[in-house]
Amino acid sequence: MKLGVVFPQSEISSDAGAVREFAQAADALGYTHLLAFDHVIGADRSTRPDWNGPYDVNSLFHEVFVLFGFLAGLTTHLELTTGILILPQRQTVLVAKQAAEIDVLTNGRLRLGVGIGWNPVEYEALNENFSDRGRRSAEQVELLKLLWTEQSVTFAGRWHHVDAAGIKPLPVQRPIPVWFGGYQNATMQRIARLGNGWICTSPPNDRVREIRGVLAHELERARRDPSTVGIEGQMRLSSGPEECQRVANEWKALGATHISLNTMNAGLTSPQDHIDAIRVFKSEVEI
Repeated sequence: MKLGVVFPQSEISSDAGAVREFAQAADALGYTHLLAFDHVIGADRSTRPDWNGPYDVNSLFHEVFVLFGFLAGLTTHLELTTGILILPQRQTVLVAKQAAEIDVLTNGRLRLGVGIGWNPVEYEALNENFSDRGRRSAEQVELLKLLWTEQSVTFAGRWHHVDAAGIKPLPVQRPIPVWFGGYQNATMQRIARLGNGWICTSPPNDRVREIRGVLAHELERARRDPSTVGIEGQMRLSSGPEECQRVANEWKALGATHISLNTMNAGLTSPQDHIDAIRVFKSEVEI
């Protein structure tokens, strides 16, 4: 099971030096991947008294593709993972181009985690349809894979039309691995048909075990070898080392191939605290 870190988006600050130092520390400590959450714009709670989303206009988020372009030349081993990119609120061809560029600049160290998101405010601001986002995402992934593997693509779908055109440079990985985040049966079906893995941000509870069973069933229906489809779990630093060890063991028992340490919401007050935390964690928890 590969051990990575969650990039502490909302707590790392806007200082470029802090961003660089965190990523380079994770790289030097031997973490295998860095997973970054994605949000483009935040809602203003002052005009939405019933807003209950975990993030808002005051939440700091570095844009993931720009962030990964910055980190591409500053790291040597870390796999850079979106966890997850809210795919349907972005233009598919542009995502294909940006992802391919990151993959080239990192020499094949990109893993694209995608999902449909929960925030209609973002969709409205980005001029995309919130109501059909699940159905569109499957078609988006189909088109992404074509754009990453063929020099010239002709595609006529329900939402996308490409007439004999392509991107250059093509990525190192052809295609770039696509992992899906989400918990619905439809998500498990998309993974079985199109995905390389499942990204789960919940602890390995009974609900997650049930969903894991759905995924296994869908993979069997699709006649895919389960060993070729990864599972990414998470554990939170705020739980303490003993609880983290228990969570890691449970994820391993569930067949997880990757696990990431999330240091956000653990009472850390500076970027250096996050760096110190991932350093200490590496020596305290056995994966």
